[in-house]
Amino acid sequence: MVNKVVKNADEAVKDIPHRATLMLGGFGLCGIPENCISAILKSGMTGLTCISNNAGVDDFGIGLMLKTRQVKKMISSYVGENAEFERQLLSGELEVELIPQGTLAERIRAGGAGIPAFFTPAGVGTEVAKGKETREFNGKIYLMEHWLRADFSLVKAWKGDTAGNLIYRGTARNFNPMMAEAGTITIAEVEELVPIGTLDPNSIHTPGIYVHRIFQGVNYEKRIEQRTISNLKI
Repeated sequence: MVNKVVKNADEAVKDIPHRATLMLGGFGLCGIPENCISAILKSGMTGLTCISNNAGVDDFGIGLMLKTRQVKKMISSYVGENAEFERQLLSGELEVELIPQGTLAERIRAGGAGIPAFFTPAGVGTEVAKGKETREFNGKIYLMEHWLRADFSLVKAWKGDTAGNLIYRGTARNFNPMMAEAGTITIAEVEELVPIGTLDPNSIHTPGIYVHRIFQGVNYEKRIEQRTISNLKI
């Protein structure tokens, strides 16, 4: 069994070139590859195309990469928490492709499954449909969408073993597993790295065959986009 362990995030991302296409896992600020993002910030790589469900917030996640102007294009679904993203979009500094969330998930899944295109009713008759082929099936119009793939997929898991098998927790499963399958090279950071044979095979979400590099991350903040509390006493 190949040992895929690298020392840290800096080593894991060191060969990502300028103008690469990246997938970054997570949902909101849950399950994002925090250590890899920090390493990219230090690397100075530019011209990146980032595929992610969201664009982070101004001072965390992909929002930090936007501040340093390392991102040329964002392919996302939800970007409402990032003022810097909005500013760059409105000023024309940032190329943006907004995609319905279900379509984004399916385009990534299709990329991992080797399906180059599929038809969906989402987006028909809207801005999303501009320039895209439509076709009628059973009396209903559908829009053709193409797969998404990336040069590098950066994912974050709860546990992983040295062969790259991964287990996610909770909401982190929303985009990480499918992105792990859709990257030419997949880099996984985990909260806990364990020897082969430690993980229950029935609990593994991403088989190690999809993962090329893995390392144990450090200093996770696990931020929350919007924290709502109540002072009501029951």
